[in-house]
Amino acid sequence: MYFLADLHIHSPYSRATSKDMELETLSRWAQLKGLTVIGTGDFTHPRWFSNLQKKLEETGDGLYMLKGEYRALGSDGVPQSCYREVRFILSSEVSCIYRKGGRTRKAHHIILSPTFEAAARVNETLSKIGNLGADGRPILGLDSKVLLRIVLDASIDNLLIPAHAWTPHFSVLGSNSGFNSLEECFEELTPHI
Repeated sequence: MYFLADLHIHSPYSRATSKDMELETLSRWAQLKGLTVIGTGDFTHPRWFSNLQKKLEETGDGLYMLKGEYRALGSDGVPQSCYREVRFILSSEVSCIYRKGGRTRKAHHIILSPTFEAAARVNETLSKIGNLGADGRPILGLDSKVLLRIVLDASIDNLLIPAHAWTPHFSVLGSNSGFNSLEECFEELTPHI
């Protein structure tokens, strides 16, 4: 299946993000930009997670769509030539800052989850490590490999994708705080990346 997607999205609960980043707005702009699948962003944030559960319904394939009353708002002002059904995938970004191999490592990771239940299991474990309500992109003193293990333990269908992997800061392969290879970071769990 071929589709255009943006999986690295944030909610209004992330630092330095527009307060207009509501699901209806995301849907509208996805249509105007020609996207058919977009991440929800920030499912780790408790208030945003509740909002996602309120406004989204399953489509049966690991994706979600806006419920009827919200779908109409998400298409308001969209020209007929741009109209399309927009699907959402539950997504979040986690910032890991930790020491490994004698260096401070800073890496952002995107988590994708096919169900609210699997996302809730990730949230439950991460809430014991840090304050998920402080920011849509939680900053945790957590090894990237440990984060990957948590994601996989919550559901084998969850995915972890290193975010902006080549930038110098906050990326798994970044020159200032990253690693020289995925294997150096994730060790035996690398095949799951």
